[in-house]
Amino acid sequence: MNEKNELIAEEKITTKELNRISWRYILASQLNWNYERMMGSGYLYAIMPFLKKKYKNQAELKDMAKMHNQFFNTNANFGNLILGIDIAIEEKEGYKAKETVTALKTALMGSLAGVGDSLFHVIWGTIFGSIAATLAQQGSVVGCLIWLIANIALLFGRAWLLPLGYKQGTKLVTTLKDRLGAFTNAATVLGITVIGALIPSVIKIATPLVYSHNGVKLPLQTTLDSILPTLIPVLLTVLVFWMLGKKKMNSTRVIWIVLIGTIVLSALGILGVPVPPVAK
Repeated sequence: MNEKNELIAEEKITTKELNRISWRYILASQLNWNYERMMGSGYLYAIMPFLKKKYKNQAELKDMAKMHNQFFNTNANFGNLILGIDIAIEEKEGYKAKETVTALKTALMGSLAGVGDSLFHVIWGTIFGSIAATLAQQGSVVGCLIWLIANIALLFGRAWLLPLGYKQGTKLVTTLKDRLGAFTNAATVLGITVIGALIPSVIKIATPLVYSHNGVKLPLQTTLDSILPTLIPVLLTVLVFWMLGKKKMNSTRVIWIVLIGTIVLSALGILGVPVPPVAK
């Protein structure tokens, strides 16, 4: 019986099982998110089919399940990659890989969180979201389709990462180790550049105030444009960034402050929508 169990434990995981684990993680990785373990429960739920197949010894199964239920938090899109590498190592080394897997998860979850947040939260969402929103504002249904297609592509791209991590295994860890820092910095710079370029095209706000003296009228907006074009949108962006950095400020509160503030300032005639130049 022991020999039979060992043979079963050595069975290779199938592509179907890998895909099942991948979608379990995608759909449930954050359903039980909490401040104690964050995504730990979701990680355990995803990998449980593999653990049951690999560890026929109940004591080892319980111990590995307990280990995988510890604190885990990374970018949701890159969690599958760590999961695939984890499965590849455990499949080869078994229970003795417990400490290695723990160290692997600890080392990669922070690094991949930085890369993933820069790549997907900043670059992906900003580029596709701004394009889609701009087209939608113009009444084009293509804007909605672009955002829908971008998110579907991202969803199935996440599913592909787990098989990739499994096939590459430890080689992928070695390759990523020397390049994560440079890739994170490059992605951050690109994301900041994209956001900076989008400020004048997405944030439409100006001041209608006009300074008058002895019959001479000087629009305040013209003066501001001579200092820095779209100065007010830039200042508003900096204000929002500053507010988001405060401990008691979340995105919902900032949205309400901006909404109420702009309505009040518009009613007082201090802020308004930029007037397009009249064609000659």
